[in-house]
Amino acid sequence: MFEALLRRGTLLLVVTIIICIFGVLATLRVPVQMIPDLEVRTISVRTSWPGATPQDVEKEILVEQEQYLRGIPNLRRMVSSASTGSASIELEFPFGTDINDALVRVNNALSQVPAYPENVDEPRLLTSSFSYNPFLNFRVLPVEGNPRGLDMYAMRDFLDNHVRTRMERVEGVSQVNLGGGAERQVQILVDAAALAKRGLSLPAVRDAIRARNRDVSGGDLDSGKRRYLLRTVGRFDTVADLEGLILVREGDNITRLGDVAEVRMGQAELRALSYFNGTPVMSLWVVRETGANVIAVRAAVVAEVERIKREVLEPAGMTMALSNDDVVYVEDSVANVWRNLGLGAVLAAGVMFFFLRSVPLTLVGLAGVPVCTIAAFLGLLLAGRTINVISLAGVAFAIGMTLDNTIVVLEAIEQERRRGLARFEAALAGVKRVWTAVLASTMTTVLVFVPVLFVEQEAGQIYSDIAIAIGAAIILSMFVAVTLVPAATARLKFAPAATLPGTAGKADDDHAPAPGKARIMAGVRVLLATGRRRAVVVGGTVVLTVAALIGLTPPKCW
Repeated sequence: MFEALLRRGTLLLVVTIIICIFGVLATLRVPVQMIPDLEVRTISVRTSWPGATPQDVEKEILVEQEQYLRGIPNLRRMVSSASTGSASIELEFPFGTDINDALVRVNNALSQVPAYPENVDEPRLLTSSFSYNPFLNFRVLPVEGNPRGLDMYAMRDFLDNHVRTRMERVEGVSQVNLGGGAERQVQILVDAAALAKRGLSLPAVRDAIRARNRDVSGGDLDSGKRRYLLRTVGRFDTVADLEGLILVREGDNITRLGDVAEVRMGQAELRALSYFNGTPVMSLWVVRETGANVIAVRAAVVAEVERIKREVLEPAGMTMALSNDDVVYVEDSVANVWRNLGLGAVLAAGVMFFFLRSVPLTLVGLAGVPVCTIAAFLGLLLAGRTINVISLAGVAFAIGMTLDNTIVVLEAIEQERRRGLARFEAALAGVKRVWTAVLASTMTTVLVFVPVLFVEQEAGQIYSDIAIAIGAAIILSMFVAVTLVPAATARLKFAPAATLPGTAGKADDDHAPAPGKARIMAGVRVLLATGRRRAVVVGGTVVLTVAALIGLTPPKCW
């Protein structure tokens, strides 16, 4: 088998190039982000009841919802909280739970709640995970000098309708949260004395507004060959229409809403303040979709923001600026890992050259490094993972490991050449002698990381990227070591083998060792000369290891 592979060097080169092409394409397609995507296992139930006290929220909403939610299968923990005007329930499920199935079960449970008080909004279901936190934050503020005298807190509805919706349409954006300000609100300030004078009550005013502020369908009417749909339009469009609402009609005496109350367009109670350098601003937080490339999403969002500034905000006397950008940390972290990866490759090359003492042999050994690195990215793509600081750390770790197999094969081939064999025979004999050891070493290394893939906790989800990257790189390094490396050594002319005259075919131990190897072996003999020296070496190694462990481990780990 090995002989057939070595004779087909062109085929091996083509296959390697194909793998590299797919790997490069995989690198361009794998999303880039700070940390791996963590499994979503928390569902939040949010219910809004404007103006209600926490006590009422607990009794009328939380108690009713908990009664049906606590029977959901696989529910690990349920935490409820009540605040003024809102109720929140956090449902936590164990790892491995199908979050979509859990959402369906939670929605079915909430649908069994008999009834909610009036003015209670429908419950909202949200899924959350640490990796889905907002990564971009923008601020909207008046242009310099605020020539229009804008009240930024009154701009919430404008920004919600014209800015937030456009940003959410950007590819890769899951949602955009708007912070600060207050929504517009029709406020009815009732005069209690006027009500008492006319014998009216607040419930009567409320019922009249609720009954009249709606459109009523009147069915259909057939007229010859045509059918007309009838609808009574009753919704109020303006504040003046609401003031003209008839509350009571007694003969010719009509009491309108404007007679007993002041109706005005105002703002809801302001509950969130946002400032920048002492200036009131509105904030927009961008949340990405699962698996989206944060760098590409940031570029698309920034481009859309520039168009929004030009087309929407500047004509209205406002501008928009970036307040916080987590992508900068992602880019810096990725660049730092790439620098470390390159430094590791350079150091590995130096070590190989120190021992091989041959530039061509060193280049052959290093030829597998980019191939194995590309294989690591291909493995991440096939496993549905992303490029992040964790997976890149695995790629960096794999550089030194991928060279191990190559060094073993190169050393075996070099030994065969020192015995006097020709290039092709030396390559074939060398790889046949060590391929089983290379296979065993590769499999044991891969099996060390396999258990990480089965850890369901957050640690397993994070560090499984390292296992995938290292596993893919090392497995391909084995194939590179037993195919490409022998094929290259069989076809490239290296420096003459260091053999003594007339020693062709003799054992390598009969040859004069290289000067560097001789010095190393002399030092080893000195350390192993006596039992006391051996004990000192072993004891010193243990002491240094323990001292390094104590000194480098963070204090909280002890």
